[in-house]
Amino acid sequence: MIVDQIPIGRFSVITRLSQKALRYYDQKEILVPGAKDTITGYRYYTGNQIQQGVKIRHLSDLGFALEEIQQYLEAEKEGEKETMEKLINSRLRQAERQLLELQRTVSLLKNRQTVKNTMLEPVIKETKNLRVLSKRETGTYGETIGKLIGDLMNIIMSPENQRNFVKITGPFMTVYHDQEYKEEGADIEVAIPITGRVVVDDPSVEVKNLKPRKVVSLIHKGPYDNIAAGYEAILSYVQENDYEITGPMIDLYLNDPNSVEPEELMTEIQIPIK
Repeated sequence: MIVDQIPIGRFSVITRLSQKALRYYDQKEILVPGAKDTITGYRYYTGNQIQQGVKIRHLSDLGFALEEIQQYLEAEKEGEKETMEKLINSRLRQAERQLLELQRTVSLLKNRQTVKNTMLEPVIKETKNLRVLSKRETGTYGETIGKLIGDLMNIIMSPENQRNFVKITGPFMTVYHDQEYKEEGADIEVAIPITGRVVVDDPSVEVKNLKPRKVVSLIHKGPYDNIAAGYEAILSYVQENDYEITGPMIDLYLNDPNSVEPEELMTEIQIPIK
């Protein structure tokens, strides 16, 4: 055996990649052995492939998919730093979403709360006319709602708008424009009731009036993660009473998640009906 030829078993130990994974990477032409025995088909790697193998292992540990690893290595080979940066940022956003979901799961497991007695009975009511500052985007729910709230608050709290005595006059609300749940690309609008002469430089933000309308309303108490029980209850009420839904569902946040414990959060769910 030539000195620079490293058997697959030893290369596996060095790079911490299983032999099964190495054979698969060979098949997909991501990490092709430097030499193969023409008679036995045995794979040998070279010393300069160790760094590549370790890099693949690190990318895999960071959660990169096989195609993403291949794209990253090709971009690195071609010196396409922008592509490499995009792949890293995309994986970072995925990891942040996964972390958020894990934190929510941990919170629910620690709380050991049931959804019993966490909501009031649905009621029919007429909403009031509201002047709101609104912005609408697509994305994932938690990330997009937080971003939209931040964007709108930056406008409201700008020095110019504070000089104009712009004030928040009601709870923040999220409007869900989709007909179904979406993991990504959800059509979401956040609206904040305001008074005052507001100045808006962002063309994606608008000031508009929400007209009074008839809605079914339900108050849910508890973590946002448990609110699905509230949706189930209010939709059952709509169906049982033969109401026709005439618009998107809306969440109104009646208290501040930064000021109260998750178990004390109050969310009003509204569904427009006729």
